[in-house]
Amino acid sequence: MIRVGIAGIGFMGMTHYLAYQKIRGVKVTALCEQDPKRLAGDWRSIKGNFGPQGQMMDLSGIRRYAELDEMVADPDLDLIDICLPPAAHPGATIAALRGGKHVFCEKPISLNPADATRMVQTAAKAERLLMIGHVLPFFPEYQFAYQAITSGKYGQLLGGHFKRVISDPLWLPDFYNPAKVGGPMLDLHVHDAHFIRVVFGMPKAVQSIGTMRGEVVERFTTQFLYDPPRMVTATSGVIAQQGRPFTHAYEIYLEKATLLFDYMALPKLGDAVTPLTVLTSDGKAMRPKLPGGDPTVAFVAELGEVVRSVRNNKPSPLLAGELARDAVVLCQKQTESVRKSRAVKV
Repeated sequence: MIRVGIAGIGFMGMTHYLAYQKIRGVKVTALCEQDPKRLAGDWRSIKGNFGPQGQMMDLSGIRRYAELDEMVADPDLDLIDICLPPAAHPGATIAALRGGKHVFCEKPISLNPADATRMVQTAAKAERLLMIGHVLPFFPEYQFAYQAITSGKYGQLLGGHFKRVISDPLWLPDFYNPAKVGGPMLDLHVHDAHFIRVVFGMPKAVQSIGTMRGEVVERFTTQFLYDPPRMVTATSGVIAQQGRPFTHAYEIYLEKATLLFDYMALPKLGDAVTPLTVLTSDGKAMRPKLPGGDPTVAFVAELGEVVRSVRNNKPSPLLAGELARDAVVLCQKQTESVRKSRAVKV
């Protein structure tokens, strides 16, 4: 039995807590939270843009801590699951690793590459696993794309375009603070940066155009430059209009097929969806059957991967800290490219 302690009971901490209930061989045995009401089980104030909303929780039998150091010192824990704000990720992760625990930390790994490197190096020195919560490859549409690419079913990967845009998150006061959240680049686009890194590898340079809001990029489009050349682009950021709170999409080009997917949340009109569609070189168009649309399914799959990794003491090929660090590097380089209005070497 893998025993888990969750640090931070907000929307993501609650999501992880509920997901663990659906996985065999793992149990949440400890929680760490500084809000006394949430630590007592009153999660009614927790709200998110998908999945269940918070409610009263029966936490009997679960050890509860107000300070992270106290939970890290708990000898009965195998894994610390960190769901704290991004600025707190490096300190909490390093403390847990030095305390002899494996760590699963929500994305982004950190707000800058230097802290990410310290986290990766600490894990190696402590001989503990460090995994970062890039859940995107576990969503059915992206999981299908990942498997189609890595299996070679449709031949060589040629290129792709990725899109992730939200309305201005007015309820997050620190969203555009580079020292706390990092803005759209690190909170939003980092998902696609990670997926691009996983399937295409690191580019030699990036060329981005966009607009700034203070110290962070607000909206942008990037071309990822590879050698030999590949057509890899991404568009991401924030729009002022609140009528479309979220969209994500891709077109992925392979030798023998093009993979299409587009989802747009339109609460007042009804969501607009182009389901995953495969266009094959022999003229066919098909829509593979995928698991249901409940987004929490992806978190169950992701945390199942975490549990297997800890059980086998073997790093996950999708959740590795090194990959998450590279995604932050790509975000940093794209920001630099927007500021300098030129291509930037990676």
